[in-house]
Amino acid sequence: MKVFLADDEIVVREGIRESFPWDETPYVLVGEAPDGEMAIPMIRDTNPDIVITDIRMPFMDGIELCRILHAQMPWIGIIVLSGYDEFEYARQCIQLGVREYLLKPINAEELKAVLDKVSAQIKAERNTFEHAESLRARMKNDDKFLKEKLVGSLFSDEAAVEDARNVLMQLKNLGCFVPTAYYMVIDAAFSPLSEGQEAARNLVDASEGRVLCSQGRVGTRFLVLGNTSEDVEERAYAFASSLSRELERNNCSGIRIAIGDIVGAPEKIYESFKTARHIRHLLVERTDEKTVILGAREMGEATSEDTSPIVTKAKLFMSTNFSNPNLMLQDVAKNVNMSNSRFSTVFSQETGQTFTEYLMYLRLNKAKELLRQTNTRSTQIASEVGYNDSHYFSYIFKKNFGLTPSEYRAKYQN
Repeated sequence: MKVFLADDEIVVREGIRESFPWDETPYVLVGEAPDGEMAIPMIRDTNPDIVITDIRMPFMDGIELCRILHAQMPWIGIIVLSGYDEFEYARQCIQLGVREYLLKPINAEELKAVLDKVSAQIKAERNTFEHAESLRARMKNDDKFLKEKLVGSLFSDEAAVEDARNVLMQLKNLGCFVPTAYYMVIDAAFSPLSEGQEAARNLVDASEGRVLCSQGRVGTRFLVLGNTSEDVEERAYAFASSLSRELERNNCSGIRIAIGDIVGAPEKIYESFKTARHIRHLLVERTDEKTVILGAREMGEATSEDTSPIVTKAKLFMSTNFSNPNLMLQDVAKNVNMSNSRFSTVFSQETGQTFTEYLMYLRLNKAKELLRQTNTRSTQIASEVGYNDSHYFSYIFKKNFGLTPSEYRAKYQN
C-alpha cells in the first residue's frame, strides 16, 4: 500500500517519515507535501492508496484537499490527522468519505493500527469490486446496461442530433450526474477487451457519475461531464491517466487513448466523439506499444508530434527554476499553457517520468555536482537545489543513491 503525507509542520512530517518502521510493514511512503495545493499534483503523480492529511494547512487546507480527492479520486483512503478536536471538522470529514480521524500527537503503534484498518477496508472493497457475481448484480441493480446503451447512442451518427438532450434527460432520471454545461469524449482502444472493459467500468463507478461509458468494437468510449470547461478538462485528463495505468496493470496491450474537444452543448457531444475517434485512428499508425494519450487542439487538429515542443519548453523552464523550493506542477503547466492534469499526463507519457520524478532528478543531479566540486555544507546545498528541509534532502538523497550526502562527497569529491 502506497502512502502519501500532507502536513505543513516539518517536525510532524519528519516524525512520521523517520519514526514509523516503513521497512517492517507492507506500507511505503511515496511522497509528502506541506499543503494541499502542492499535494494534489504529487498525488496524481504517485497514485497512492492512502493519503494522510492535516486539517489546518496554508494555501489549501485538509478539508479542501479531502473534497478534491473525494470528487476526483474517491478510491483513495483518507486519514485525517489534526490537533483540533472539534466536532465540525469531524462532521465534514465524515461527509467527505474520510476513513479515520486522529488527533495529534500520534505514535507509530497508533498509526500502524489505523493504516492496517484502512488497508483492510480498501482490500475488501477491491475484492468485492472485482468479484464477477458482485459486478453482475451491481450492473443489474444500477441499470448499467441501459445506461451504457443510452451513452452509446450519443456516439452514433445514425442518431438524430435533437435526441441528445432527451438521452441526457433519461440518464439523469437513472441517477446520473448530468450537468447542462460542458462535455468531453474519450475514445480508448485496447486488448483483450474483457479485462480492459472491466477495469474501465470500475474506474467509471469510482467517478460517482461524472464519467459515463459505453462499450465500443475495439475498446470503450467515455463521456466526461463538468460544470465548467476547466472542470471537465481536468477530469478528462485525470481519468485518462488513471485509465492508462489500470489497463497496463491488467496486462492490456495496443492501448490507445484519445481525448476529443470540449463542447458546451449536448448536441455537440457527437462532434467531440468524432475528434477523439479521429485522433485514436491516427495513433494506430504508431508502432510502439506504449500508451498514448493526446488531446484535441484549439481547432480540433492534433498530431503526435505536437507535444514534443511543449515538453522541451517545460524541461527548460524546470532546469532554470528547480532551485525554487515553491516550484509546483501548476507553475510549469501555466508556463506551457496547459491545465495541470493535461500537462501531467503529456509530460509523463513523453518522458517516461512524472513531474515529481523529473524535478527530483534535476535537484539531486545538481546536488551531486556541488558535493563533488565544492566544500559547501550539505545543509546549504539542500537549500540551493530547492529543499527547505535539509533532513528531508538527506533522506531523499540516500534513498536514491544509497549514500548520505557526506558519504557521497567522501567517495566522489574531486
